[in-house]
Amino acid sequence: MGIGFKELLIILAIALLIFGAKRLRTIGSDLGGAVKGFKKAMEDEDEKETQQLNAPEQKDADFSSTPAGKTGSKSSNA
Repeated sequence: MGIGFKELLIILAIALLIFGAKRLRTIGSDLGGAVKGFKKAMEDEDEKETQQLNAPEQKDADFSSTPAGKTGSKSSNA
């Protein structure tokens, strides 16, 4: 119970009458470009997720201890 060839032909003919041949061509190319961009964005998102899953865990930096000889306070010469 899908759309057959005759129905698609009728829909195309109506669209051709409404928009015209030149406008219908630009609409088709814009729609194709949008679909291509969407697919590329989805592939890039999948790559990022794969890289995040395969990346080794990194430990957080430890800032709790100070190096020897450093106190962390500023001295003022007044």
